[in-house]
Amino acid sequence: MSPGPGSAPDAHITVRGLSKAFGGAAVYERFDLDIARGEFVSVFGPNGCGKSTLINLIAGLIAADGGEVLFGGKTLAATKIGYVFQNYREALFPWLTAWNNIEYPLKLMKLAPRERRARVERLVARLGIKLDLARYPYELSGGQQQLVSILRALVVEPEVLFLDEPFSALDYEMTLFMREQLQRLFLETRTTTILVSHDLEEAVYLADRVLLLTRRPARIADDVLMRLARPRSDATLSDAHFVRLKGHCLEVFQHEVRKA
Repeated sequence: MSPGPGSAPDAHITVRGLSKAFGGAAVYERFDLDIARGEFVSVFGPNGCGKSTLINLIAGLIAADGGEVLFGGKTLAATKIGYVFQNYREALFPWLTAWNNIEYPLKLMKLAPRERRARVERLVARLGIKLDLARYPYELSGGQQQLVSILRALVVEPEVLFLDEPFSALDYEMTLFMREQLQRLFLETRTTTILVSHDLEEAVYLADRVLLLTRRPARIADDVLMRLARPRSDATLSDAHFVRLKGHCLEVFQHEVRKA
């Protein structure tokens, strides 16, 4: 299937005319977006502007009122996606070990036990994960549980990975650790990734592009390219170019907030 009308030729995700309202209040009206294959995009904006709603619409977790979303010209049904939810404690099955949580979607794909084991082992080895996967979620720290959630999303070898504020419940030390793990996962897999974040520094640090949204009905206030070398490190946070990009994003964000 060829890309939809008006889509960018290298677009992996094409959103055209997306519309959604709740209780008669429009969140999105004829919203358009293109995301390239292998691109990491952060979504940032004022509280309640519809950041999570956007990725839920793209991922098919919420039905749109209008518009179309295609993945490399394919429909959602023909596309493998991974989704990491904000509340990792509710996302994992407490009666399953970490290993069984990770392999669960492979069971839904009806893969044979040998192939499921090989997939999990290959992913864990590739990323150098040092974690006792025989333990249950309640035996793991919050960061370890979220790492299991990320591994579960990646084990299906998704074409697109959705992350909905995945670090919001973690303390700062664990957040820094998980940012580095996520960056490593991205560099290893080059999976097209969309991150919703309420932390501007995090959004800028991790992304190739930052989409800054307006208040509802949400539009793109600015689409900022993050021309920062990877892998990024603590030194990136004090780099002059990083500081300028973050400052620009903050200025756009504050302009939108003041519109209230």
